[in-house]
Amino acid sequence: MSGTRRSFLGKGVATAMAAASYSRILGANERIGLGLIGYGLIGAFHVGTFKKHADSQWVAVSDVYKPRVEAGKADMGAQAKGYSDFRSMLESKDVDAVVVATPDHWHALQTILACEAGKDVYVEKPMTLFVREGRWMTTAARRFKRIVQVGTQGRSGPHVPEVRGRVESGEIGKIHAVRIGTFRNIMPGFGAPPDGTPPADLDYDMWLGPAPKRPYNPHRALYHFRWFWDYSGGQMTNLGAHDLDFVHNLLKLKAPDTVYCTGGRFALTNDNGETPDTQDAILSYPGLTVTLTIREASAGRRHGGGTEFFGTKGTMTVGRGGYEIFPDKKIAPESSIPPWSKPPGHPLPADLTPMPWTEARKVGSSAEPMDLHSRNFLDCIKSRNTPAADVEHGHEISTACHLANLSMRLGRQLRWDAAKEDIIGDAEASKLLEKPYRQPWDEVVRRLKLS
Repeated sequence: MSGTRRSFLGKGVATAMAAASYSRILGANERIGLGLIGYGLIGAFHVGTFKKHADSQWVAVSDVYKPRVEAGKADMGAQAKGYSDFRSMLESKDVDAVVVATPDHWHALQTILACEAGKDVYVEKPMTLFVREGRWMTTAARRFKRIVQVGTQGRSGPHVPEVRGRVESGEIGKIHAVRIGTFRNIMPGFGAPPDGTPPADLDYDMWLGPAPKRPYNPHRALYHFRWFWDYSGGQMTNLGAHDLDFVHNLLKLKAPDTVYCTGGRFALTNDNGETPDTQDAILSYPGLTVTLTIREASAGRRHGGGTEFFGTKGTMTVGRGGYEIFPDKKIAPESSIPPWSKPPGHPLPADLTPMPWTEARKVGSSAEPMDLHSRNFLDCIKSRNTPAADVEHGHEISTACHLANLSMRLGRQLRWDAAKEDIIGDAEASKLLEKPYRQPWDEVVRRLKLS
């Protein structure tokens, strides 16, 4: 056993011992000590968000890049301690809960180890890098009786209960199709810098963690990780997960039956990124088709903005900032006859004049969903109730997005068995539901017997 592996297992044992002695339930008025793993773009946003809640306090920050540890401590205040290794932070009894804001390839392991250490977790989306991780995370959360909130904050939008009521009442009729479009314009790309030596203050091996060993490249570490398959599912799992979560949440969906996706890196051809800039996915559910479009080289335009729900009486667009209903007309068969085809002297009867099926509506909200989502997390830590975006929900959404990516990369439609959580009749595709972890991180799943 190598020194690296021995030290890793030693930390695992220490963490387990800490968890055994730390399982208290917080009082209703007690301040919740928060630790942050990953003080990057979204991590810094979380610091500001949780500062708004008087019953929480930042007590720790961990990052593999030393300047970010220092920046995080300065942002949190004098009480915060800095760590270069998140496992050491998990051993602190001052930390009641952690926010995981690292690159996607770290989300599962850090969540699992935090649960084992007796910490509740707010983990950013996309929750996983590959499908099997979601079941491991759910198993860990249930076994260690932890609250795990996933960062699909749209579920906490103040307008969501109202939208759900309108959907369930049939206001726009039977919903039979949904269209999602996510667009960003990052032309002409970021270039293709050569591989080189990591900065002295970046622990690049720890940054890679369970991911394959690769030469350091400025685009691999820190922000640009999202353009590499080793660390991310691209914008399908990043932006696509947000909008698909609206669909699953409002229509009470669990999993698609079939998924087909096509696309590639068609526009951004002058950089070293790998994940697609263009994708079109069709996800089929019973009685419903969801079309999900990804564009990274166009600003894009959508009717009404947001995710579009098509019903038999109208269309409704839903986003994090509100919703809008566009009624269809109730048209009798006779009224669909072109005017030039009607016999002379036979005008359209008054009672056949097209009328709206429902009422047009437009409802907005200025509330920040992340404020409400973090509030929900803190409340659930105290009450032990299921959070708005539970780990099981995150697993379901991530799975659908991962299946779209697998379909695109394999070039064929995939059929999904939700009960068995496996791809039907395609052994090659089934093998891709899991990626091997690099040593010594591969020990975690075996040690905890999660698979």
